Amino acid sequence: MPEGYALNYTAVVIVGAVGLLAMGGMLAASFFLAPRRKSAMKELPFECGIPPTPFSWSQIHVRYYIFAILFLLFDVEAVFLFPWILMFLEGASWVFYEMILFIAILLFGVLYGWRKGVLQWR
Repeated sequence: MPEGYALNYTAVVIVGAVGLLAMGGMLAASFFLAPRRKSAMKELPFECGIPPTPFSWSQIHVRYYIFAILFLLFDVEAVFLFPWILMFLEGASWVFYEMILFIAILLFGVLYGWRKGVLQWR
């Protein structure tokens, strides 16, 4: 093994050890410095911000989940646009047509959701 590789691994081990020590120090500090006040409300199970009810069944509107799924879908679309821009700027002309197809499929999804009334907040 060449000599330069040993120095690179030493740096990685040192940075990893410092990171683990920092994490352990922060966890220990939060354990010792955090206020502790017990209450009946803190002892209840927490389910997505909704206080538990005595009934086993409660109605939650599906439109909240559909709205969240649509948000995630179009948020992930933005992630795919950045690598596409880089490939397009390098001169790859075929990626232009791929992105047109990708955006057309997403536009079809938005129009379908709009037509079904999913995007209307009541």
